[in-house]
Amino acid sequence: MTDDCAECGFAYDLELAPTAASRAGEYAAQFAELLLRAEREALVRRPAPGVWSPLEYACHVRDVLLVQRERVLAARRTDKPVATPMGRDERVEHEGYALQDPAAVARQLTDAAALFGNVLHRLPPAHWERTLVYSYPEPAERSLSWVAVHTLHELRHHLRDARRRLPDPPAADN
Repeated sequence: MTDDCAECGFAYDLELAPTAASRAGEYAAQFAELLLRAEREALVRRPAPGVWSPLEYACHVRDVLLVQRERVLAARRTDKPVATPMGRDERVEHEGYALQDPAAVARQLTDAAALFGNVLHRLPPAHWERTLVYSYPEPAERSLSWVAVHTLHELRHHLRDARRRLPDPPAADN
């Protein structure tokens, strides 16, 4: 089974895992810049019902980084923990993503990437192969290398989504 994303072109190369901490920081910085440059009206505008706004994508990615950090830590403490779904769709309303301050979200996103990166930097080589049961896209045992690469995909994919929803989106960075 391949996890490559046909929509954004992301290739799940597990060799990227050791670089995930720095790459996550780079993507978070790009997201933060987007939040700080764009007008609030453009950041909260949904292009269609059920399609997230750029601010909602940024909040989602912030929360993904925090959830993934906890999943990595759980897999270091426990053999094959089950990663509980994060409730991605429910969080949009429950946490009021569209009402949040873009500057605060930019800071939080950067901090979340640093926290996620810290746990990856502290993984001993053997722990990259520790596993957890991950529910997406279907329940399967996944290595922490996969979790790191999947998190990069989330960041890159949703940065692309957010940029496409802004007027005159800047060129995509990879």
